[in-house]
Amino acid sequence: MTQAVNFEQDGLGLRFLRWCGRAFEAASEADAIAMLDEDTVRKISHEFSITPDDLMCLAQAGPHAADELLAMMRALNVDSAEVARIHPALFREMQISCSRCSHKALCRADLSAGQSRTEFSHYCGNTDALNALRAEPDVLIG
Repeated sequence: MTQAVNFEQDGLGLRFLRWCGRAFEAASEADAIAMLDEDTVRKISHEFSITPDDLMCLAQAGPHAADELLAMMRALNVDSAEVARIHPALFREMQISCSRCSHKALCRADLSAGQSRTEFSHYCGNTDALNALRAEPDVLIG
């Protein structure tokens, strides 16, 4: 006899469904960009001030590839919206760095455990930028 999984109460089940959804989104976006001609990809990447390779990498990573950056900024009391407004190029570079990061599991674990403020500098590719922003009163929360 099989048991039905209650996804509303099963944290692992919910995480798996979210992961499947993100993987599908990422695959769809990467496929859509891969079907574009080289000139269109170049124009789109130019519009966002990134290289065509970065554009493809970001599309493959999916729309949530830099979510850890936003969570890390909140944990460090840095207002991501203000950073995006005042330093758009820096914010874009930080997002690209985060989307390519191989330490996401460690980052998420530290964020969940409330340890990111003291631990992020050991693995985060955005450490220098984040520390510089922490010293900039115009982008701090509260």
